[in-house]
Amino acid sequence: MSATAAVAAEQSNTSNTSNTARLPLDEVIAEIAARRDEFDRLSHVPRDVIAKLKRAGVYRAATPRRFGGDALAPALFLDMIERIAIADGSAAWVASFGSANVYLAALPLHTQAEIYADGPDQVFAGGLFPVQPAQPAEGGWRVNGTWKFASGCKGADWLGVGIGVGAPSAGGKPRTAVFRAHQVEIVENWEVVGMQGTGSHDLRVTDQFVADDWTFVRGGEPCVDEPLYRYPTIAYAAQVLAVVNLGLARAALDVANHMAGGRKTTTGAPQLADRAYYRIELAKAEAQLRSARAFFYDTTHQVWQSILAGNPVTADQVSLLRLSATQIAREGADVVQRAYRLGGTMAIYRSHPLQRLMRDSMVVTQHAFLGEGNYDGAGAVFVGVPPIPGYL
Repeated sequence: MSATAAVAAEQSNTSNTSNTARLPLDEVIAEIAARRDEFDRLSHVPRDVIAKLKRAGVYRAATPRRFGGDALAPALFLDMIERIAIADGSAAWVASFGSANVYLAALPLHTQAEIYADGPDQVFAGGLFPVQPAQPAEGGWRVNGTWKFASGCKGADWLGVGIGVGAPSAGGKPRTAVFRAHQVEIVENWEVVGMQGTGSHDLRVTDQFVADDWTFVRGGEPCVDEPLYRYPTIAYAAQVLAVVNLGLARAALDVANHMAGGRKTTTGAPQLADRAYYRIELAKAEAQLRSARAFFYDTTHQVWQSILAGNPVTADQVSLLRLSATQIAREGADVVQRAYRLGGTMAIYRSHPLQRLMRDSMVVTQHAFLGEGNYDGAGAVFVGVPPIPGYL
């Protein structure tokens, strides 16, 4: 696409975006809550639900304003994902990739204009690892290989895969090749104990050419000059996943509160609400969740306001974002477990809502972005020594 055509596409997108009627997010969340068993059964969130999440603004939240997107402040998007997670963890995880368009900002502007030619509501997903070597070809690369953990791939418009093209980029960040969804085979092999509805299947690419202008370094320098694209990309990617556990923890405490006064015991003993241990543990779990949540959002707001003021992002700020994300993932899972213990014998049934919440919350803590090593990285930044590679 020529530069002139790219500019025309931008102008067209910006003028047409207001013509799409927005759907209230609460309405979509209610449908998600009603259909969450279906997501598990299918092993993905169906495209009709993805379409409704698009209409609610989830998949334009990280689209540049120059292409008709919202380029939302991070805290606003994180709050959206947290609210969805109260209804279903898998749907929230898939919706969290509405933030992934921040990666695409590292593509040349004419490439981005082509991606958004049909509007700002574009779903980008991918499987970046293991990075597969790409073979040089005139004007680009020839790609073959299989990649894992492509969450939300069944509903994606664009799919990215991690490629090696010789010398590693600065910071060892992987290069991503972007394809239209029909160019990539989805290998449906997602069988897990939690987050079954995320559809995090493998991706397979067979002898596909990708032009150099359709590749970018994940977390690389953006070509879009808007505040969102100055926010730390990898830290944001960790945040949008970790915040799912805030929603799951809130859902678990809601279940525990409902159980406290809504069920007679099988032994004829006092209701749970009349037992001191139950009230004490519930209060502790509530304080634990609210404290972690406050740290998380306070850090997010502070970094965002600093960016809006024109300040460069510091290593300390990136580290606090990574630390607070890791903390809410773990504290959220712990709160779910506390609620599960309070649930007693009834919580062991497969049909009990705490079962799903337990399984999903533990999967969040296993993500590589939220691992134990982040505490080492944060500690290193605090004491002024180099953190583990990739932390910043």
